[in-house]
Amino acid sequence: MAHKGGFEALNRTLKDIRGYNNLMGGVTVLLAGDFRQTLPVIPRGTRADEVKSCLKASYLWPHIQKVALHKNMRVHVKGDTSAGIFAEMLLKIGDGNFPSLEGEITIPSNLCTVVSSLSELTSRIYPDIINIKMKPIEWLCERAILTPKNDNAAEINEILLKAFNEKAVEYKSFDSMIQSDDAVHYPLEFLNTLNPSGLPSHKLILKIGAPIMLLRNLNPPKLCNGTRLQVNLCTKM
Repeated sequence: MAHKGGFEALNRTLKDIRGYNNLMGGVTVLLAGDFRQTLPVIPRGTRADEVKSCLKASYLWPHIQKVALHKNMRVHVKGDTSAGIFAEMLLKIGDGNFPSLEGEITIPSNLCTVVSSLSELTSRIYPDIINIKMKPIEWLCERAILTPKNDNAAEINEILLKAFNEKAVEYKSFDSMIQSDDAVHYPLEFLNTLNPSGLPSHKLILKIGAPIMLLRNLNPPKLCNGTRLQVNLCTKM
């Protein structure tokens, strides 16, 4: 699901390193993925831009040998028939073979539990969150709310943080321009509104017991990027 430019750059690099003009410098490269998943994200791009950026639109695609997996090993090993029905239904939705009305599908009741509001969703996923400090770490590890947009994630995080009684500690980023002359065109208030991918927002509010994610570890290899952690101490800087 990566951008086609990454694969094409890898192809040129391997040719240059190995001094061999064959595809990928003669190296066998294994790619794993599913085109039912999210296509490459193009900022402010259209649907056509996303399709154009995927691997199928690359000059490399005709040279790729396609091999498909036909058996769901998780279902096969555990023998769970309900999981098999769930997997088949997901494939039908991904292939566009599931009944729809004007491009929208009705989620069956046996596929998942449908909630009517955000508050109901948070209460079902994180019941008794007010006592989060008393919960074992396993309780947090088996729970997560996924959302496609950062704005929605920020809204849900704010609701959950307000749900348990702990003192909130606020941290703010320190934004500045490298060239002092640019400060006229890009004031501090504007810099604080920017929310680049892979970085926390300008204002970060934490409470003891809150689950957090390590975005980038500057001192590897102790922890990997994306590791889920839990706050056990908040100090005002």
